[in-house]
Amino acid sequence: MIQIPTIDWGVLMPTIIVFVTGIIGLLVEMFRPKQNNNLIVGLSLAGLTAAFVLLLGQLGAEPTTTIANMVFRDQLAVLLQLVMLGATALCFLFSEGYLRQRRIAFGEFYPLALWSLGGAMIMVGTQNLLMLFVGLEVLSIALYCLSGMARGDQRSEESALKYFLLGAFASAFLLYGIAFIYGASGTLDLEGFKIALYATDSTFVMAVFAIALMLVGLGFKAALVPFHQWTPDVYQGAPTNVTAFMSIISKVAAMGALIRVLTAADALQNFWFPALTGIAIATMTVGNLVALVQKDVKRALGYSSVAHAGYLLVGILAHLKMPVEIPLASVIFYFVTYTAMTIGAFAMISITAKDGKEGTRTQDLNGMWRKAPYAAGVLFICLVSLIGVPPTGGFFGKLAIFNDALAAGLPVLAITLAINSVISTFYYWQIAKAAFVDDEPALQTDFAHLNPGLKLTGAICVIGVLGIAFMASPLINSGSTAGRDTMSVIQLEPDVQDTPAIAVPIPTEVNQEVR
Repeated sequence: MIQIPTIDWGVLMPTIIVFVTGIIGLLVEMFRPKQNNNLIVGLSLAGLTAAFVLLLGQLGAEPTTTIANMVFRDQLAVLLQLVMLGATALCFLFSEGYLRQRRIAFGEFYPLALWSLGGAMIMVGTQNLLMLFVGLEVLSIALYCLSGMARGDQRSEESALKYFLLGAFASAFLLYGIAFIYGASGTLDLEGFKIALYATDSTFVMAVFAIALMLVGLGFKAALVPFHQWTPDVYQGAPTNVTAFMSIISKVAAMGALIRVLTAADALQNFWFPALTGIAIATMTVGNLVALVQKDVKRALGYSSVAHAGYLLVGILAHLKMPVEIPLASVIFYFVTYTAMTIGAFAMISITAKDGKEGTRTQDLNGMWRKAPYAAGVLFICLVSLIGVPPTGGFFGKLAIFNDALAAGLPVLAITLAINSVISTFYYWQIAKAAFVDDEPALQTDFAHLNPGLKLTGAICVIGVLGIAFMASPLINSGSTAGRDTMSVIQLEPDVQDTPAIAVPIPTEVNQEVR
């Protein structure tokens, strides 16, 4: 007789709400008034709010699994899902006005974005590699469609095709890595994989290949060097609201999944840690240096996103090196402030879209301070935070990661982070200079009207960027256990760790008794 697994609906409900809201939104889109998505926007925001409130109630709850260990709820999952829900809501607030100005007010944007968000929530809330892959594909397929939403725009169509082809290639690497993990451990569960690594050394080489292949797949989604080539082209070609959405959702989901995979593979840390250290240095440096020569604002912010992925990776590596002493609080804090300053910047430059056209070159921002002072002010604050100037959230986030790197004995990463923060000043200054200083005639003759949704987005982002210092303590306290309860870790005595591994898998019942 087939045993039906126990289902904890409380754990599943936030994700279910997101998916169901997307389905309802698609049905509403079929009967909506032409070029009017107000009802869909309202329904989407209501669904996001409901899921957000449910997740808030799960903060501090004990880690638990459901559906035969396919879904995992811990502090890390809850916090990352909250960040993604908030980011999606901010994007929805300014999207409708932007889409109407671009003459691409397709109601499908909102259901696709919600389904992509649902896939991302699955990715950060599972220890099962099959569910991880399903979440990745749901996230990715929706993003491919969203990137090419501006039909008739050659750049948008080109970005969607590039993203699809490279994304499919990266997914194949990830799936191949999952297959190697199954071959090495006989399980698709990351906890089982961790147990197998401690129990046997007969499949050591296969396990190393598995982690390497999975790093390629997840590194692509997180825009880590050298898997970042898609980022500037897709950021430039996709509609600006889609760019803002994917800059947060894709990165948070990939980084969350990467944390879980590397936590499970801590027995192989001597192999992947040096590689990821080099990747972190290259990601910070390449992202900032290439951004210096960009003349397109969205491409510059695309390379900026690459650099910030490097900053986040530094915080993750510090935690993975000393998981007990250094929690993921700094990484969670940086995710929050990165969300506010990035979406705020993209939202403000979206006012260059008007009458079906959009200018994204730096010169298109000329005169913004005179014609749209509110947007120029918000953009400036977000750029200052991206640089890391006190007292903005970007400063406190980078400072926290810098301190974590030093505490973990990673001075090279800490110094590289500081140097690259200084380098980034120059291209952020070019964007601010175009908006405030340049008096040359703008390529964009006028800016779009600031609708209430755009103003509200700007206000929330500014409050987040400047007020994050006052929210630092509760955020850090919430994130202090994130990462520590990510995995059921086997605590081995030092003399046991030094002995040769025994090629006998540890049964689950025995592992539970050890814990």
